[in-house]
Amino acid sequence: MTESSSENVLVARNLVKRYDEGSAQIEVLSDVSLHVARAEMVAVVGASGSGKSTLLHMLGLLDEPTSGSVIVDGVAAHKLSEAQRSRLRNRRLGFVYQFHHLLPEFSALDNVAMPLIVRREKRHHARQEAQAFLEQVGLAHRLDHYPGQLSGGERQRVALARALVTKPVCVLADEPTGNLDRHTAESMFDLLVRLNKESGTAFAIVTHDPALAMLADRQLYMDKGRLADTSD
Repeated sequence: MTESSSENVLVARNLVKRYDEGSAQIEVLSDVSLHVARAEMVAVVGASGSGKSTLLHMLGLLDEPTSGSVIVDGVAAHKLSEAQRSRLRNRRLGFVYQFHHLLPEFSALDNVAMPLIVRREKRHHARQEAQAFLEQVGLAHRLDHYPGQLSGGERQRVALARALVTKPVCVLADEPTGNLDRHTAESMFDLLVRLNKESGTAFAIVTHDPALAMLADRQLYMDKGRLADTSD
């Protein structure tokens, strides 16, 4: 099931996504193709409703395209069962959303350890790994704090550590700075860029902010379900 260049950790080929709305069909993605190379940071920019989040859901194997294919780390997702896709998603992809989706009853440390615990790794090892990644995002002093005790920027950094703790080939980030004030958003994006360079993990980031997107290696623009490369 291995396909595509080893230099690309994420490939989409001719993605189409349509939804039925009454007697009409709405096409949200129209023949979208892209690749994300190993250790590359790619930003997808576009207005609300342009199809950015839908594309990210396809790339993250959270939804299936009407047609087309997604290849993650050389593995063609459409050839897998749902259980195999879930395993591939857990082991090869990380996710950061506009809203952090942290579990309020767990500390920062246990929130970050959760993906490894779900993977049935030993709790002691999972917490050790979680601590190391929280230290990387500057939260060594917040290990035992709960989400309600953290600022918005700190919660997003916990979510980023959680995305990275499984050592994915690519992190998919959907408006990761969209719920933050400008100063905190810029700090968060600087952190994303630094971790991208230090860890060698690829990032595919959806954002409505062109200024922040310019910090990425490559910028793609989405309009009415179509994608164009604007970085040349």
